[in-house]
Amino acid sequence: MSNTLVENIFMCETVEQWLKDVDVTVPLYEAKAELFRTIGHPARIRILELLCDRDHAVHELADHLVISDSNLSQQLSVLRRSHMVVSTRRDREVIYSISVPEVRDLLLAGRHILREMAASQFAFAETVEPAS
Repeated sequence: MSNTLVENIFMCETVEQWLKDVDVTVPLYEAKAELFRTIGHPARIRILELLCDRDHAVHELADHLVISDSNLSQQLSVLRRSHMVVSTRRDREVIYSISVPEVRDLLLAGRHILREMAASQFAFAETVEPAS
């Protein structure tokens, strides 16, 4: 199985190495689409939200999510492979943290966009006369 563009970026030690090793003819919009596909699962969004607040052990994440342990493991694996999160072992626990602080900004932007969309739909609904 070949690596995704996001995985390839993070596997390189420098940007120069990545530019040399990867087909950079991939348009930026495709790279962005792949990024959004990576976070495009409700459980992964929730995991990232929790990790934006603070680092969490796996069992702490499980306490906040309504998914099976195996599903949580799969979702963490996707986020780990894309290098959006990193894991470290502390004593007998595996602790996850955000590896790219800008993920928080992305999630906040999503919240803001949703709020603005809801407000504009509400404003439009108020201008429409009820059907008789």
